[in-house]
This record gives sequence, structure tokens and C-alpha cells, in this order.
Amino acid sequence: MKKQGILTAWLLFVLLAVGSCTSRSDKNGPKKVAVIVSTLNNPWFVVLAETAAAEAKALGYEAKIFDSQNNTSLEADHFENAIVSGFNAILLNPTDSDGSIVNVMKAKEAGIPVFCMDREVNSSSVATSQILSDNYSGCVALGVNFVQALNKRGNYVEILGLVGDNNTWNRSKGFHSVVDRYPGLKMVAQQSADFDRNKALEVLESILQAHPDIDAVFCGNDAMAMGAYQALVAAGKQKEVGVYGFDGADDVMNSIRDRKIKATGLQSPQTMAKTAAQYADEYFNGKRDFAQRVPVAVELVTQQNISDYQTPARL
Repeated sequence: MKKQGILTAWLLFVLLAVGSCTSRSDKNGPKKVAVIVSTLNNPWFVVLAETAAAEAKALGYEAKIFDSQNNTSLEADHFENAIVSGFNAILLNPTDSDGSIVNVMKAKEAGIPVFCMDREVNSSSVATSQILSDNYSGCVALGVNFVQALNKRGNYVEILGLVGDNNTWNRSKGFHSVVDRYPGLKMVAQQSADFDRNKALEVLESILQAHPDIDAVFCGNDAMAMGAYQALVAAGKQKEVGVYGFDGADDVMNSIRDRKIKATGLQSPQTMAKTAAQYADEYFNGKRDFAQRVPVAVELVTQQNISDYQTPARL
């Protein structure tokens, strides 16, 4: 009986030891990085996700991409998966500035650092750091170009992104900080299309029925700009209505070259993704003092300066 008790105690010790080893990545193996993005239905976010994963792997870590499909509940499932599967860091592109806070908090409570990319959460105490495009300033520059192109007069439409995303409102506020100073410019409609190309097509088609005489469309991202342009082509108005986007996506950069889209704000998903992965690496090596918000500059790209830019590289 004594030997049996010793054997039972030994087996219990072994099971506990194995369990403790699997609760995080094996100390003798590479650490694991989860890349959780709002959606992979947009090529821009594909670049963000793949760049983050590639950089993490280049630094010697395992990496896996999770697609939240613009659904905060699905994002929550990904966080639970990352926590129980022993991931050591999360590189996050949030689905919602408010709704994602609770997910980031769960990771923090589990001792897992979270580095936000491109989109932020409305808290300065849950994420380890947030690497963000300077959306406001980028759209100030777009607003100046917009005013000049319309010669300070005309009717225009604004197509917003996701209403729960701070980027939507930072871009809109930056744009309006310039355009609203010119009474000759009138916004005849403002509607959300959730950063989605097909929704933007449908939204502008509907708006054109009520407001056929417009001079420009300002879109909160490039996917919506392409959808808006498609709607204008269907209405035979693509040559008389200027379209403005934001992101610097390949298709819009090419459309600017072809003199279809007027301008965009060029973000760098590669810069944000690589920075997030590098911050995770620094965290693993002992650093704990990170800036809460790290701005990344946005460049104005127009038909006048497009020759200065090559098509963004794809992985």
C-alpha cells in the first residue's frame, strides 16, 4: 500500500508538471504569437496580418493568424483560444474600439501582452501598446486637396466606415476640420458602409437616386472608394464626380495612376505590423516600458504625385 501511495503521488506530480508546461509554450521551444485581425475580407488587412505573422516568425517565434470577421464575439473566441492554447503575445487589430476592451483585459489578466495595430481600443490601461496611423492628420491633408480640387464649391457625399471604430471618426473629423470652413461645399449625404466595398456600392447607388448632382465622394477607406467608383461607373458619372479614399491599397493606387480615383491617404500596414511584432520580441526579452500610443505618419497620394510611389509589396 505504501508503494502504491508513492506511485500515485509520483503520477500526480508528473501530470501537474506536464500541465504546467502546456499552459504556456514549452520553455525549450519557441514562444507563440497570435495575430488577431478584424477581417481578412479586405486585402489591406491581409497585408497587416501576414506581415505581422512573417515578422514574428523571422524573430524566431511561432505565429498564427485569426480572422474575427468584424465580429466582437468571434474575436472573444479567438482570445479565449489564444489564452488556453498557451500563446505568449497577441498582435491585435480590434473589431470595435469599445467592444474589444473586455477581450484585451482578459489577456492582460492572463499575463499576455497585447499590441494593437492600426485600430485602437478606448482604454489606456489594457493594451501594452497601440501602434496607430495618424488618421486625423492624414485626412486633414486629404481635406485640403479636396477643397482645392473642387475650387471651394460643390455638393459631396461622405461614406463612413464602421461606426464603432475610432478610425472612422478620426478620419471624418480630420476631413471636416478643413472642409467645413468653406460654406460653398455642401455635404448632401453621410452614411456608413462598414469599410466594405459592396456596401459602399449599394449605399452610393441609393444616394444618387436622391442626389444625382454631386461633385465628389469622400470615403473612409479605399475599399469603399472602389465601391463608390463602381456605382458612379454604373450611373455614367465617373468622369464628373471625384472619389477620395484612405489606406493606399493596391487597387486604389492603380486607379489613381489610371486617373480614376482622385487621391488617398497612404498608410503603412507593414510598418505597424512589424513594429507590433518587434515590440512583442522586446517584451519577451524583458522590456516593460512601452508608449501607450505610437503614431505612424500617413502620406497624401494624388494623381499629381503618384509617379513617386510603387505599388505596395504583397507577401
